[in-house]
Amino acid sequence: MMNSKKRQDSNAIITVHQFSIAMTTTETLLESDGFVLVSHADAVELGSREAREAREVSGRSASPPRYLAAISACVDQASASLWPLNRHIHDHPELAFHEFEAHRRLTAFYEGRAIGSGNHSARWTVTREAYGMRTAWVAVYDSGRAGPVVSFNVEMDALPGVGHACGHNLIATASVAGSLATAEVMWQHRLGGKIVVFGTPAEEDGGGKVCLLKAGAYREHGADVSLITHPSTTTPSAMMRTTAITNFMASYEGRAAHAAASPWQGVNALDALVQAYTGLSMLRQQTAPGDIIQGRITDGGAATNIIHEHAAGEFAVRAPSKRRLAELRQKVDGCFRAGAEATGARLTLDERGGYADHIPNRLLACAYSRYWNELVRQDPAVPDDEHIPDNLDVDDARGRTLASTDQGDVSYAMPSLSAGFRIPSIPIDGSSRPGGGPHTVDFERAAGTRIAFEHALRAGKG
Repeated sequence: MMNSKKRQDSNAIITVHQFSIAMTTTETLLESDGFVLVSHADAVELGSREAREAREVSGRSASPPRYLAAISACVDQASASLWPLNRHIHDHPELAFHEFEAHRRLTAFYEGRAIGSGNHSARWTVTREAYGMRTAWVAVYDSGRAGPVVSFNVEMDALPGVGHACGHNLIATASVAGSLATAEVMWQHRLGGKIVVFGTPAEEDGGGKVCLLKAGAYREHGADVSLITHPSTTTPSAMMRTTAITNFMASYEGRAAHAAASPWQGVNALDALVQAYTGLSMLRQQTAPGDIIQGRITDGGAATNIIHEHAAGEFAVRAPSKRRLAELRQKVDGCFRAGAEATGARLTLDERGGYADHIPNRLLACAYSRYWNELVRQDPAVPDDEHIPDNLDVDDARGRTLASTDQGDVSYAMPSLSAGFRIPSIPIDGSSRPGGGPHTVDFERAAGTRIAFEHALRAGKG
């Protein structure tokens, strides 16, 4: 979403080194300091294969990444204040749209931070409640000079029962660190542009970023690109792809009757739901790789001696793309209609929202990989497998996940980077098995460790 004549051009030229500096130029398409052509076309196709490879090679110039020393110094200096912020969010998990403590701490953090030093230092402009959501917020640094608008998304919500088992405290830390470093280097070098940090509620349930998109938040601030990271237990990737998902409730209304004395007088809603559930199980044999159908029965009736008047279930369908999801959903809905047709029960499908698949921008991924790999190279303690492959097709293959996120919807609105970084997960039971990944108690414990925090800072420096 681009709100100026310059930004309406899908080939707007900007530079973004990982989560950091963005500048514009009208004279140079690609330079060794990170100038890249960013457009939606970069996400899938860059013209001919030869042209695509040439642009990606340019993005991986052998020269040292520009401003990396200043970025690292800024993040290192901020780490002393970021660590307690990170731990506080981790230790006080809050569910979707109720991230009041995280909201309070993060907005206060930005309100208390200066950009630069001396008489000409700048401040963040913070909006504590934004776009109709009590826990959404925005922090802006505007250089006052023309340039690209780089946005960071800060996630805050936790999971029911397992707290920050998705590491949203680390996502917040990486985005905050990246935004601080970007603003500081822009101030030091008098670079044009604007940094916009969005506090995005309810990634796990409700889609705060989808709400922000619908409210015009990114468009209002003129965001040219959107940047975020995500922790996992797998190897780092700049080309993370997630699945599209739709969530819905299915309910059937039948007619009650005595299950022994006069069952023929009833219409069994539970039979309709079981018929649909069985149909879904059979459908799975014919689904394509990456198709996922999930569900549970939430209401199976009140007693065994009653023909069940009502039955309901909660379901989710995932697919590698929005287009494939629409095709799969047609088949899934057919299973539910079959249950109604077979029993005479009345079907209601109640849509509960969903997310688009995430389409990574290849040239943002090039720039990110370059900075990340230099940070890895500079630290001899970091193992070799922390290196992100120079070949983006290889990284694309290993960056695919069957999980879903509302950052996917953002990637359909503007060039997006959702980079994955690894944290060590330790079994909470002390066994020798590998530690669990996201949405497990092992990962929740890992997300609160100092080493996970350090890895998030590296992602922020990237």
